[in-house]
Amino acid sequence: MHITGIHHLAIICSNYEQSKQFYVEVLGWEIIQETYRKDRDSYKLDLKVGSSGVQIELFSFPNPPKRVNRPEACGLRHFAFAVEDLDRSVAELRAKNIAVEEIRVDELTHKRFTFFADPDGLPWELYER
Repeated sequence: MHITGIHHLAIICSNYEQSKQFYVEVLGWEIIQETYRKDRDSYKLDLKVGSSGVQIELFSFPNPPKRVNRPEACGLRHFAFAVEDLDRSVAELRAKNIAVEEIRVDELTHKRFTFFADPDGLPWELYER
């Protein structure tokens, strides 16, 4: 097996319209395809993330269970995306009333990074190249 990269990440949201607005209008991700699946009463929104080739699959389901949200819980911790200019990215998010943590410096790589959350509290990291 030879894995060549990440194709997509899948997210289940609690409020489809709110999450769609966040990912498309706030983060600026491009809609590839939007599908309503009547048999599941569910939307699937495929989003293009920048020029990386990575996609996000945004799903909605009626009454999804809450995500376990304890510090250092076992499982996926957060998603991180590379940005060229962290200060500009933070300013753009804050201008759209998105709370962003203070910028920190990775003690191992000496690169700058920060975190913000989507409408469901899913953690996103911005990591400066």
